[in-house]
Amino acid sequence: MQGTVDGFSYGLVTPLVAYLMACLGGALGLRCTGRALLVAGSWRPGWLALASAAMGSGIWTMHFIAMTGFTVAEAPVRYDKATTFASLGLAIVIVGIGIFIVGYRGAHGTALFTGGTVTGLGIASMHYLGMAGMRIDGRLEYDTLTVAASVAVAMVAATAALWAAGQVRGFVRSVAASLGMGVAVTGMHYMGMAAVTVHLHGTATPSTGDSPAALLAPMLIGPLAFLCLAGVVVIFDPLTVPGRADWSPAERRPGVPAHTVAGHVDRRDQPRPRRDLGRRPSRTS
Repeated sequence: MQGTVDGFSYGLVTPLVAYLMACLGGALGLRCTGRALLVAGSWRPGWLALASAAMGSGIWTMHFIAMTGFTVAEAPVRYDKATTFASLGLAIVIVGIGIFIVGYRGAHGTALFTGGTVTGLGIASMHYLGMAGMRIDGRLEYDTLTVAASVAVAMVAATAALWAAGQVRGFVRSVAASLGMGVAVTGMHYMGMAAVTVHLHGTATPSTGDSPAALLAPMLIGPLAFLCLAGVVVIFDPLTVPGRADWSPAERRPGVPAHTVAGHVDRRDQPRPRRDLGRRPSRTS
């Protein structure tokens, strides 16, 4: 028999909170990626790794906050912890591959397309692996066209987000890019959920046991704490918060040290101009 699915057991609370988490993870990931484009050497992989972990954790947290509102009236819903945390690792790794491609090849052309595609596939893979970790007395079936549409939305959203990380400057524009990414990622999640149909194995019985919120809340503590820590790192870094419009990658500006911002070069590090004093006229007797 077909189960009665409710994806909004808490009304608009879970979609709104999930959207905020998607925006937070996207904002941190984009700011760290943009920061990585300003430096060269050993600092770049560190910022890109932080961007990958922040964006992957934000997307994963968004997904499972939204899933706290997912219930089936006739059967309890549980989650396998190993598969659930595997989806977190998968999100960080695959999203990270896309971010590193853009971080080292630039947010344009083939590199942007490849990085956005990989990152989008990471978002979609996290979603559907997380769904595979759901345990219910039945099976899940998916509408193929809706699933394909959700994957396409994820890839387009990821490509636009990575483009924004490399091109969009200014605090207001960065916030707008993060809000747009939150809409796209959350929309991809609920589009994927719209493709789900639950077919139960047994007869209809009232759902008993712990609620999805009680089951998922302990697993969300770690990623939420990490997002807060990443936010502190971003807040106290002087180059990620102002969002100056004149930022540009350090390696593209000859003579500018990797740790400086364009337009704020330390004059003490610049060579002094040579003065042409000319030759003194020789004395003639």
